[in-house]
Amino acid sequence: MGTMLKAGSRYKSAVSDVQVMVVKAPAGEHTLLCGGAEMLAANAAATEASAAPAEGETLIGKRYVNTDESLELLCTKGGKGALWLGGEALDIKQAKQLPSSD
Repeated sequence: MGTMLKAGSRYKSAVSDVQVMVVKAPAGEHTLLCGGAEMLAANAAATEASAAPAEGETLIGKRYVNTDESLELLCTKGGKGALWLGGEALDIKQAKQLPSSD
């Protein structure tokens, strides 16, 4: 039950306060998870949290990417629960090293 992810789309967690915006998305349908539950479109009706989020935390202002960096999410509201794309955990994107200006 995947979703077509598009840059600029916003999603919210069904089990915590986490909200993200898609910065870069891979082609095709994918399942975006937070805390083990599928994320909802930001304008979807609120649902009763069915379970406590899994371990982990999503931090506001951080960018999250998959291994090949075909997906990039910006966390707009932090909370409990780790982000996953299908069966792959997303990691915080590391800052690029800028060249020295000596």
